[in-house]
Parts: sequence; structure tokens; C-alpha cells
Amino acid sequence: MPELLPIGITLAKIVVFTFLVLLPFVPLSVYFERRFSAVIQDRVGPNRVGLPLTLLGFKHDVRLLGLVQPIADGLKLFLKEDFTPSYVRKGFFWLAPALTLVPALITVCVIPFGSDITVFGRQVSLVIADIDAGPLFVFAIASLSVYGITLAGWSSNSKFPFIGGVRSTAQMISYEISLGLSIIPVLMYYGELNLGAIVRHQAEHGWLLLPFWSGGSLSLPGAQTALFWIPAFIAFLIFTISIFAETNRMPFDLPECETELVGGYHTEYSSMKFALFFMGEYAAMVIGSALIVTLFLGGWSLGFGLDARIAELHFGGFHYGGLIHFGVFLAKLLAFILFFILVRWTVPRFRYDQLMKLGWVVFFEAALINVFLAALVLAAPDLTATATTIGAIVLAAVGAAVVWVAKVSETPATPTRA
Repeated sequence: MPELLPIGITLAKIVVFTFLVLLPFVPLSVYFERRFSAVIQDRVGPNRVGLPLTLLGFKHDVRLLGLVQPIADGLKLFLKEDFTPSYVRKGFFWLAPALTLVPALITVCVIPFGSDITVFGRQVSLVIADIDAGPLFVFAIASLSVYGITLAGWSSNSKFPFIGGVRSTAQMISYEISLGLSIIPVLMYYGELNLGAIVRHQAEHGWLLLPFWSGGSLSLPGAQTALFWIPAFIAFLIFTISIFAETNRMPFDLPECETELVGGYHTEYSSMKFALFFMGEYAAMVIGSALIVTLFLGGWSLGFGLDARIAELHFGGFHYGGLIHFGVFLAKLLAFILFFILVRWTVPRFRYDQLMKLGWVVFFEAALINVFLAALVLAAPDLTATATTIGAIVLAAVGAAVVWVAKVSETPATPTRA
């Protein structure tokens, strides 16, 4: 029995983090997106599907909030006819939706959701697999989702889905490079790849982006502490924008662009097969937000020096401080999901040539330069003002050269015929 206990704890964590946290966040994100977009566009969002609490004696009826709209959407997709066209390659056509959703469900296993908790003398970590190659594991598994989109486009035997699949392949390859390069300064600073250790370091020394606000200070001397904010902030920007491209979110949703591809790679799908694509996109958005929070904003850390006190909270034989950290992590995660939604409804879609140019001409070079800038800051303990000035001049010169190359490489406008 004692040998089976760790297996039972691991299975319990899989159920909790995957089926009670990640998957419920998908309909929650859909609901927030519907309500948030309605506010932005000055219209009424979902307002009819809800709970008639007035029947239970409550004064106000919350039915107008549309709280049960995600359940109605799920029932609608589940009850729709599951139609498979006769001309598709059926095996790959059925496999593609699962390949889109499953990678997001796997990557959740390395995300630290909270600090350790103690249950009846046994210490339990709030992460399914505490491995020493967390970011590499996430990138390796998340990149498999492109196979689902590519197979969906190819197996549909239709030109619009095929173009959407090809677009997705080129887009993910382009932005995975800048995505990987952008976190190298972060990993150089922490000196390890364990996501749990990275969060614990931020809990002790302050968050990477907001160290003083979070009640700590980067574990770097004087000038290095101030200067490392520059490469850290650049890494945060590149990583965040690349996550938008990796998850096919607006303004990078070119693989499913309705204006020229009808619906893109999922044009021929219906019912629950389409729902799996839908869930995969939102699940990838949740995982991307979790990575941003973990690497740059302290993960489950509350800051202000309160994390050690929270971890000591207990009742009987149960230390529940980790559950408070779990709530802090979910609050940060929800804030970034709302940011994803805000960007979708405020920033227009790029053209495809603009998207590729941004990935290869701007982000790739900027991420590479940022690696050298971070190395310069970390390798010089006694960084002087002269070295700082020289580095700033070199960085500005390289940035100007990148902008000039991007301007020169622009495709001239085709003259219109009279």
C-alpha cells in the first residue's frame, strides 16, 4: 500500500490540474471572451442562458449574465451532426483534432501551480512532473500541435484547408525560433531549466520583471540589477508576442483567416471534431499564459516577502499555504487570459507577408541581440558606465540596421490598372 500511495497522488494531481483546472479554463475563457468583446464593441453579450435564481428566493436573477452559455455551446457542438465528407483521407482527418488538443494537455504536467503542501506528514508538490528540463519539454510537446493543423488541411482534400495548414506550418516554424531564443537570457540568469526552481528563486529574490514591487531584488550586484531589466523586458515582449503566433491567436490567426480561407484548416469539420480544434486553441492559450506567468511574473509567488509566511499556514496536520499560492497563480493566469482576449478585439489581423517579416526580420534578430546583451550584463560584475554606453550604442546601431533591412525588403506596391 505505501508503494501505491505516490502513484495515487500523481493520478490525483493529473485529474485536478488537467480536468479540473485546464479544461474548465477553456469554457471560462470562451465566456469571458464573449462578455469582454461585447463590452469593447458596445453591444449585449450572451444574456439569456443562465440560472433563474429568482425561483429559489433570490432578489436578482443572474440569468441575464449568460453564465451557462459555455454549457449550451458544448451541448450544441455535441448534438450537431458529425459529418465527414466522402473525399477526405478519413484516418488522418479523424486524427488531426486529437493531435491539436493532446499536446496542450501534456504540457500542463510541468507547470508548477503552487508551493508544496503537507498532508498528514507527507509533502506534496503542486506539479505533476518536476523535471529539470521544463521549458524544453514544453517546446518539444507544444510543437507537435502543428501536425494536427497540417494533417487537417492536407487530409481535407480542399484547397482552403490545405493553404491554412501550410500557413500554420510556416508560421510555427518561424516563431518557434524567436520563442526559444527569447527565453535564453532568462535561463542564463537562473542557471537552470527546472520551472519549480525558477519560481522558488523568484519567491526569494523577486520577480524577474517586477523585483522591487514584489518585495525582493534580483540576485545581482548594483548596476547589473538595473541593467538586466532591459534584456528581461525585451525577452518578455518577444516571448509574449511569439506565444500569440504559436497559439494562432489574433492578430496572428492567418491559418483560419475567414476573409480569404473561409475557415482555414477546419473548414470541413463539424460537431465535436471542430470542438476539439476550438478547445486546443484555448488550451494552448492557457498554457502560454501559464508559461509567461511562471518565467517572468513569479508564478505562484505573491511577493512582498509574504510567501514564506503563507507556506507556514497550517490547520492540524494540513499545511494549506500552497493552496493560497495556487489561487494566486490562477489569478495571474486569468489576468493574462483577459489580456489575450483584449488584444484579439483591439488589434487588426496582419497580412501574411507582414507576419513572416515580423518573425524573421525583426523578432529573430532582436532575440539574438538580446542574448548577447544579457550575456554582457551577466558577465561583467563591475559594469561601468563606459561599457554600458558602448553596449547601448551597438544595440541601437544593430536595431537601426534591422529596421533599414526590413524597410528595404518591402515589396513595392503593384500599380493598379486604369
